[in-house]
Amino acid sequence: FLVAQLVDIEIFQGLRNKVWFIAPMTSSIFGSIIDTFLFFSISFLGTGIPWVTLAFGDLLVKFLMALLMLIPFRLLIFRIKDMNEKKYMA
Repeated sequence: FLVAQLVDIEIFQGLRNKVWFIAPMTSSIFGSIIDTFLFFSISFLGTGIPWVTLAFGDLLVKFLMALLMLIPFRLLIFRIKDMNEKKYMA
């Protein structure tokens, strides 16, 4: 989890000045891939459980959630910008 989060943060930081959705989506994708495959390979390797299939299912859910969470992220960014503009106009 820590490795995935650190990668996520680094990617987000590097892309934060791009179009609004590029940084959160890209960092979430790479962080999720790392987190999923580290977790499933460490947890289930050698058990006979079809962990690769489970990992892809888990990854799909993470991708869908990242995409879905872009909506409140964008609304929050608009609200913060709007509050800052009102603050500086007053």
